[in-house]
Amino acid sequence: MIHKFFTRLLEDVESFMHRDPAARSKIEVILCYSGYHALVLHRFANAAWRRNYFLLGRFISNFSRFITGIEIHPGATIGRRFFIDHGMGVVLGETSEVGDDVTLYQGVTLGGTSLETGKRHPTLGNGVIVGSGAQILGPIIISDAARVGANAVVLEDVPIGATVVGIPAKIVMGRDKSLDDEFCAYGTPTEGLPDPIARSFESLRNQLNFLGEKIIQLEGEVAENKRLLDSNDDVKRPKDRKAL
Repeated sequence: MIHKFFTRLLEDVESFMHRDPAARSKIEVILCYSGYHALVLHRFANAAWRRNYFLLGRFISNFSRFITGIEIHPGATIGRRFFIDHGMGVVLGETSEVGDDVTLYQGVTLGGTSLETGKRHPTLGNGVIVGSGAQILGPIIISDAARVGANAVVLEDVPIGATVVGIPAKIVMGRDKSLDDEFCAYGTPTEGLPDPIARSFESLRNQLNFLGEKIIQLEGEVAENKRLLDSNDDVKRPKDRKAL
């Protein structure tokens, strides 16, 4: 059991090495990375929490927040190879569930929206990436390989492999299986990402063009109807004069 526990901690070191090009050595990660410190302390806090040593778990969690600036409730469930980059201001609530190979950046919140004591925090699937400042609120599900852009506010479930951005967050890219194994820093692709504002303006321009064409068409029909009326009047006038 103890061997498995420390094997997992070494596996976490490997995940930091793999996802942060600034990491030069394992010893550097162990000594200098606040995200790793918070994760190690959470492993201990969670072990105490699951054995009903609630006060001890909260004490370890509070100590971790004091030295790292990262707040992870000891009741939160975190999978393997979890990576917190930069870390400051990250908050994970009590009933948060995080899968394997998940990446969070600074300022991320997995928060609750209810005063109920049951499940009230998000669930993140495997391989999820959440950009800095993103807020994921309520007992929603962020499915495997999904990406949450920086500063997004997510209030609804996100399907597998989708990319969401904005307030409230909207899907801007569906799943691209060719990118499933590609790491996407801050949860936001730098190429091929549609601009929702530009897309809205493009839609508005298309509608204006359509309305302009309809106006021209209607003006043509009005002119044609007027010409026909004038032509009928010209035909009637000679007959009227002849009758006189």
